[in-house]
Amino acid sequence: MEFVPGPDLEVAREHLGLGDDYRPRHLSPSSSNLYQQCPRKWRHRYVDRLPDPPGVPALVGTFAHLVLEHLLQRPEGQRSQDQAKLLARTLWPEFEREPDYQALGLNDAGAKDFRWQAWIAIAGLWALEDPDATQVHATEHEVQVDISGVPFRGIIDRVDVRDEGLVVSDYKSGKAPAERFRHRPLKQVLLYAAALQAHTGQLPIGARLLYLGQRTLGVRVTPSNIGAATEELAGTWQALNDDCASGTFEASTGPLCAWCPFLAECPEGQAEVRARDAAGNVRADAPGLAVIYAEAG
Repeated sequence: MEFVPGPDLEVAREHLGLGDDYRPRHLSPSSSNLYQQCPRKWRHRYVDRLPDPPGVPALVGTFAHLVLEHLLQRPEGQRSQDQAKLLARTLWPEFEREPDYQALGLNDAGAKDFRWQAWIAIAGLWALEDPDATQVHATEHEVQVDISGVPFRGIIDRVDVRDEGLVVSDYKSGKAPAERFRHRPLKQVLLYAAALQAHTGQLPIGARLLYLGQRTLGVRVTPSNIGAATEELAGTWQALNDDCASGTFEASTGPLCAWCPFLAECPEGQAEVRARDAAGNVRADAPGLAVIYAEAG
C-alpha cells in the first residue's frame, strides 16, 4: 500500500509558468472551495506553500476513507464490520508511520482515542447502508478531464451501479450540515458526476454525500444542476486565473478568520478577529486569539 497526495496537493506542486506565474495546471474541488472561501488563503496554501498540517479530525477521516476504500473493493458478502476491523488493524502500522500522523505527537492514550474515533467513523457506514448490498463499480476513481473549459482533477470515493445507472458517492467524517445548507456541499459530488460524464460519456443518475454515522445527502443528477455546478466552477477558474495574472489575492474576512492557519500572514484577517473578539463573537478556544495577542505584544 502506498499513500499518495490528493489532487489538492498536486495543484500546489504544478504550475504552468515560472517565477510569478501562479496559474495551476488543474482545479480540484478542495482547491476550488478554498479559493471561494478566501483567495488570500488559497495563495498561502497553494502558492506560498505555508505549513498547514492536517489535525486529528482530518486524519481520522483519511484513515476511515482508507479502510472503507479497501473494504468496498472486496466482493459482496465479504464487507462485514469484522472484515473492516481486520483491515483497520492491517492498515494501521503503515498509517501511523506517515509524517502527518507522526506530527500530531500523540501519546499512547491519544493514539488509542484516535483509533477509536476512526472506528466510530468507519462503523458509521452501516448506519447508512448495508455495504454487502452495494454493487460497486469503482473506488478511489481518479478523473482528470476538461469541464466547461476548466482542467478538472479529482478522486471519487466510490461509484456505485444501480439498475438505472451510476451513482457517485463520497464519504464525509465531519458533521453533516443543516438541511438549509445542503446545496453547497452537494456541488462537490455534482462536479464529480460531471467529470464522470466527461470521462465515460455516461451521465450518472445520482450523487450523494455519506456523512458517516449521521445521514446521507443525495441529489438526482440533472442537466440543470450539473450545468449550475460547472458554471460556478468556470467562474471560479476565471477569477483564480485573473488573480494569478495580477498577483493580487484579496482576503475575504469573516468568522472563519479566527480559525485560519495563515492568520499571522494576514493583516485584514487579524483586524477582523480583533473586531469580533471585542464584540464577544470569538470562541475562547479559537487559535486566532493567540495570534492577535502575540501581535499586540
